[in-house]
Amino acid sequence: MSDWIDITALDAIPQRGARLVKTAHGCVAVFRTGADEVYALDNACPHKNGPLAEGIVHGAAVTCPLHNWVISLETGEVQGNDEGQVATYPAKVEDGRVLLDASFLTRRAVA
Repeated sequence: MSDWIDITALDAIPQRGARLVKTAHGCVAVFRTGADEVYALDNACPHKNGPLAEGIVHGAAVTCPLHNWVISLETGEVQGNDEGQVATYPAKVEDGRVLLDASFLTRRAVA
């Protein structure tokens, strides 16, 4: 059974944008695509810990603002010739609100 945490209104995140969410278990980047899908990933790029929440969202991917690494919002995998992965977290929209799965955030703290 999931315990969902209400993070913000969907409209508070610009389309093809992100918001940084500071939790007791660290920072999570919450992304909104042009199709109003939401994804949550660790905020640090696996290359040089670039702030992914400041990256450019295109389709279901984000480009790191530091060195242009492209990361899938769906899987957290680095695309192209680069290698690496970012942790992803369940996120959903209900009644115009963005929710994150608290149990996954808690597991992240002990990983």
